Amino acid sequence: MDILSLIGVVLGLIAIIGGAILKGSSAGALVGSAAFVIVVVGTFAASLVQTPLATFLRAWKIVSWVFKPPASNPGAMIEKIVEWSNIARKQGLLGLESAVEAEKDDFLKKGLQSLVDGGEPDAIRSSMEIELDTMEHFDTQAAKVFEAMGVYSPTLGIIGAVMGLMAVMQNLNDPSKLGHGIAAAFIATIYGIAFANLLFLPMGNKLKSVIHGQSQVRTMVIEGIIAIAQGENPRNIESKLQGYFHH
Repeated sequence: MDILSLIGVVLGLIAIIGGAILKGSSAGALVGSAAFVIVVVGTFAASLVQTPLATFLRAWKIVSWVFKPPASNPGAMIEKIVEWSNIARKQGLLGLESAVEAEKDDFLKKGLQSLVDGGEPDAIRSSMEIELDTMEHFDTQAAKVFEAMGVYSPTLGIIGAVMGLMAVMQNLNDPSKLGHGIAAAFIATIYGIAFANLLFLPMGNKLKSVIHGQSQVRTMVIEGIIAIAQGENPRNIESKLQGYFHH
């Protein structure tokens, strides 16, 4: 669980609701079904028009990474690669067949299989880098769905406010409805800006950060597998890979 994301969402709610109360309004004043429909449904509609189906579905598949990123343990991964290099030195590359069968990660499994099959280091690197670039691009495009929603949301909020004011103008002959109508009109603006800056844009940036971290680990894996293919000393491999995660 990414505790910072959870804290951020909670603090964002406190900022909006608490700010409304401190300004002399109330939490109930922030509730507006019409504004919600215009901003949220409209934002989803705009993102659907912009985004290919596969990318849109991928975006909602990885959205949980904002609060629960995929498990990543670079130290354990380095230990695993060093163990593979020791096996390769003692038993040859064919000794890694059992490791291929036991490996659950598809990216690692394909790299190991190429190693066992006796692929040339340059060919293995090229194949794995193409797959890595494809995966990173697809996931990054999915993360950008939320960035796009963060762009559309404030504009839909303005549209909602204008529509609300239009309704107010139609009731100018009834002063008792003016105050409530104007307040309701600006709820849409609050929704649009708040959803964009407290949810959609931060979600997109957090997802891109997670994707970058995954790519960094996979880049390290490629270097480790290539080093094994080239017959490097396990201790040298370990030293090289640790350089990816020095802080």
